[in-house]
Amino acid sequence: MKIADVRRTAYSMPLTNPSFPPGPYRFIDREYMIITYRTDPEALAKVVPEPLEITEPVVKYEFIRMPDSTGFGDYTETGQVIPVRFNGQEGGYVHSMYLDDESPIAGGRELWGFPKKYAQPKLKVETDTLVGTLHYGSVLCASATMGYKWVAGDKEKILASLLTPSFLLKIIPDVDATPRICELVRYYLVDVTLKECWVGPGALGLFPHALCNVAALPVLEVLSAVHIKADLTLGLGEVVYDYMKENGA
Repeated sequence: MKIADVRRTAYSMPLTNPSFPPGPYRFIDREYMIITYRTDPEALAKVVPEPLEITEPVVKYEFIRMPDSTGFGDYTETGQVIPVRFNGQEGGYVHSMYLDDESPIAGGRELWGFPKKYAQPKLKVETDTLVGTLHYGSVLCASATMGYKWVAGDKEKILASLLTPSFLLKIIPDVDATPRICELVRYYLVDVTLKECWVGPGALGLFPHALCNVAALPVLEVLSAVHIKADLTLGLGEVVYDYMKENGA
């Protein structure tokens, strides 16, 4: 293979058998359960990187079912998003993500910098309850429940929340294990069609684990529970701060 061929075809590893196809990535009937909870502000301050600013001591714990996504297939994901502000713009910092499919783990980490690790999340309906669980190996690390389709939600408000930006810390090491890329990335969901949204009673338990540390942001009070179904496209990101450069620019 010629040098020019490497430059032309390289976008993912392995070079001749990529882990994921090039985007864009469209999701049909993407389903969320989002439990918003109050947490310890000191614990938040330890994990949110500057120049992001914490707006309030709140975390959004998300379970997401993706039954039909281009390139990535059928999988489930869960994790924590922290409301933040960047240069006056409100958004969410994606702090942790756990999922059960290698392709979006590779694509998410390599392209955007999503903090993805392999685990076994589930989201399903059990009689009158929407149930989300996260196991890391055999160990239960998160358990969430919500009354199923309890009360219709405010579609305009929930759609507006889906359209706000999200922020990621993209880290790619050099061959000596020092950071070669360390960037703050911003991305948006686009072409969003909100099909359903529901609110209702919710509960969330987070349990300690050495390698799946969702409990490091403890649940002090559940504030709300939302159930969403939507079609959307995951937009590619942009670098808004480069930690390897003076003043980030």
